[in-house]
Amino acid sequence: MEIDPDIVQRIIAKARQFDVKVAVNEPDPGSNMAEDEMQGVIEDYPDDPVEEELREYISGLNEDDKAKLVALAWIGRGSFDKAEWEEALREARDQHGPDDTAAYLMGLPLLGDYLAEGMAEFGYSYVEE
Repeated sequence: MEIDPDIVQRIIAKARQFDVKVAVNEPDPGSNMAEDEMQGVIEDYPDDPVEEELREYISGLNEDDKAKLVALAWIGRGSFDKAEWEEALREARDQHGPDDTAAYLMGLPLLGDYLAEGMAEFGYSYVEE
């Protein structure tokens, strides 16, 4: 795997936080979260910092690492296998410019799982923080 596993680990953690978000139940909650059984934590409010943190982290990577993330997600999804890494990387560079990588990856409904599976293909395991 040609990308730092620590980078992928951070993105998996944030992606999994992002993936569990659900539609807002109470758009203007007046009570406190303890009374609402912490439901607001997993609700997807427009100003939710998890989405912004994930987008900024991916956007802050260099162009090469962004392409590697896309290729790794594709391997984890099963679109390519480990032996096709170079082909997946080439296609990722051709299809996704560095400016749209965060939006593309965050649009994958199981991004965290795909990246963890991709890492596993290369002998790395995701360690929950």
